[in-house]
Amino acid sequence: MHTFYEFFAGGGMARAGLGRGWKCLFANDIDTKKAAAYRENWGSRDLIEKDVATVSLSKLPDRADLAWASFPCQDLSLAGAGAGLKAKRSGTFWPFWDLMRSLVKEGRGPKLIVLENVYGALTSHGGKDFAAIGSALSGSGYRFGAMVIDAVHFVPQSRPRLFIVGVHQGLKIPSDLRIKEPNPLWHLGSLVSAQEVLSQSARKKWIWWNLPTPEERQATFADLIERVPLGVEWHTPEQTERLLDMMTPLHREKVSRAQAANRLMVGGVYKRTRQGVQRAEARFDDVSGCLRTPAGGSSRQIILVVEGKKVSSRLVSPRETARLMGLDDRYKLPTKYNAAYHLTGDGVVVPVVRFLASNVLEPILKENVRETRRPHERRNRTMPAEPRTATAHT
Repeated sequence: MHTFYEFFAGGGMARAGLGRGWKCLFANDIDTKKAAAYRENWGSRDLIEKDVATVSLSKLPDRADLAWASFPCQDLSLAGAGAGLKAKRSGTFWPFWDLMRSLVKEGRGPKLIVLENVYGALTSHGGKDFAAIGSALSGSGYRFGAMVIDAVHFVPQSRPRLFIVGVHQGLKIPSDLRIKEPNPLWHLGSLVSAQEVLSQSARKKWIWWNLPTPEERQATFADLIERVPLGVEWHTPEQTERLLDMMTPLHREKVSRAQAANRLMVGGVYKRTRQGVQRAEARFDDVSGCLRTPAGGSSRQIILVVEGKKVSSRLVSPRETARLMGLDDRYKLPTKYNAAYHLTGDGVVVPVVRFLASNVLEPILKENVRETRRPHERRNRTMPAEPRTATAHT
């Protein structure tokens, strides 16, 4: 069984994605409501609820196979103030990295490190923040590479995120996990440009990760909608009409086309201010817009449910947000709407974690288990055969 630390754990969505073949050794989050959700779903044994800057090295047991860190994105987001890694929230990357560096000095640096954030991290401060992360990894003996993975390949939600995967220099990387040139599916132009800003020493340790093309997603936004939603109420006809009146002719036409589709259509709607006027903007491509947390003034997603001439509207429900993140219905959500929305909207999409684990993380760990066995196996071939009753090596 593989082992991991989960930093900035939120509700434990990275843990959900890694699955039963992974054992959590340590989890951490400072947010009280998220920590409560983590305990509700995973128990309290592994979680430490405190500022990462105050976590002592002694709290990190053993040498983990993986350290996962979905560190705060607000100061790196395209919608944020652009303060970057020097700011209070996204700057929590540095105390996290101090722990990683200390583990390396003790000889128990995690074999793998995954950093997850918004893809705005690539362009923050002209790429300097991404370069700083690259220097941190390479300077501590990690080869690394990055991918932008859009959750829309796995769930009906448009949610591109940056994933940086670092591999300790002592590990062998299977040759089929590396490619010589970037793949446009996973390595966007902004990532290619950011890679060019890395320091010379960091670029020497860069890896273009080779990921397979995922299978075509089958689920649509409409498939995840609750007919009888919990935690929200349907708008009145007057409220729905006011919402439609906030649309420009372009977006009103999208509603008309959905009405003519002759099937259940669900569209996501966000309110945005355009030239000083608040507008309602809709999409009816069977995909939800990216979930945003209600903190900081971001609007919560409204859904339009269209069945022929009938158009109904309401806020997306807490359970629907969880489904859009790939969580199954056994996952226990906070009872208050904003707490549930904040928990899910701040998380990492579960099937994306599984995709990354099964196609990069686990193959690397499996390869290195084989490597550690091979010398012993070679020695055994030169020795007399042991009785069949001898204990087999695993």
